[in-house]
Amino acid sequence: MLKVKHWQDAVNVILGIWLVVSPWALGFAGEKVAMVNVVVIGLALIAAALGAILVPRAWEEWTEGALGLWLIVSPWLLGFASIVAARNDAVVIGIVVLALALWTLGVDKEYLGAWRKGAAH
Repeated sequence: MLKVKHWQDAVNVILGIWLVVSPWALGFAGEKVAMVNVVVIGLALIAAALGAILVPRAWEEWTEGALGLWLIVSPWLLGFASIVAARNDAVVIGIVVLALALWTLGVDKEYLGAWRKGAAH
């Protein structure tokens, strides 16, 4: 039986699924840039989170954090900040994803030990 090392990764799978369906659920599927952005990032988040569940490694958490950070800034960098539903979706989910990734990196002793060892060299 599969034992999940970090519950945050399971939450990120759910958040990734939400991102994939959110353009239709929130009514911005007609906004191509915003829609493609959240769908692609949602699929990438699902892949990274499933990878972290199946074979936990710190790089998957860093990837999830980077995806969260991208979501936070993407409305302004891609020019869809004026579309309130798309902007709020990206920013709120991005904050949660980034927080979960940082939380996991901050509490996992294996990840912390590897980071400290690498930083010392």
